[in-house]
Amino acid sequence: MPRASAYHILVKTKEEAEKLKQQLARGANFQQLAKKHSICPSRKRGGDLGEFNRGDMVKAFDEVVFKKALFEVHGPVKTKFGFHLIKTVYRS
Repeated sequence: MPRASAYHILVKTKEEAEKLKQQLARGANFQQLAKKHSICPSRKRGGDLGEFNRGDMVKAFDEVVFKKALFEVHGPVKTKFGFHLIKTVYRS
């Protein structure tokens, strides 16, 4: 079964996600922004979701993690939880 590891920042609005993505593009630290802004419990770990299987996450999230380029920030990705910025660090 395909596995991956990713970091994410979860916020309530698309606008907030866009602002954070701009900060990241200017060189801001992903983990620091996650700790400060994310509403997910993973914020304590800088947005680190650890390793998970394909299908463990909601479909829109899985699509990014298992199909988009590694080490790039993708999003905002809308799910029932809010808007995500996602950075996949590996997959197998």
